Amino acid sequence: MKHFLVGLIVYLGLVIMPTQALATSWAYPFVVWDNSLYIVTDQEVTDVGERIGQVTRYSDMEQYGGNFSNVYEKGTNYYAIKGIPTYQSIAVKEKSGRFVKADWEKEYTYGSAFPVGLVSMVAVLIVIGMILIYFTRRSSLRQ
Repeated sequence: MKHFLVGLIVYLGLVIMPTQALATSWAYPFVVWDNSLYIVTDQEVTDVGERIGQVTRYSDMEQYGGNFSNVYEKGTNYYAIKGIPTYQSIAVKEKSGRFVKADWEKEYTYGSAFPVGLVSMVAVLIVIGMILIYFTRRSSLRQ
């Protein structure tokens, strides 16, 4: 019976628990600001407004929440573009001092979803607990 329980636990752990990718492949250069993903273009911006934020985390391998970028280093500044609402486009100041346009693509929801791994772990623990209770009651009824 112990072998069955151990096998069941291992099986549930392998099947239910989600696996995490070790690296991410990006389709395009982007920045995240105010929970929105902006695709960086090659278009230069000359009519720059006020500074609205900066990159707080950079990675070309993993995805993060916050003002994240897969191309610009931490500290790279974001600016409003005069005459264009920030929900449409923003400007990114490159190291060279040049400002490039980044166009709004979609809402950035990474990190805001309910953690699937936690839900899976709780489900496995509930199943294990139910099995243990069943076999404990079953053996006590036989005595």
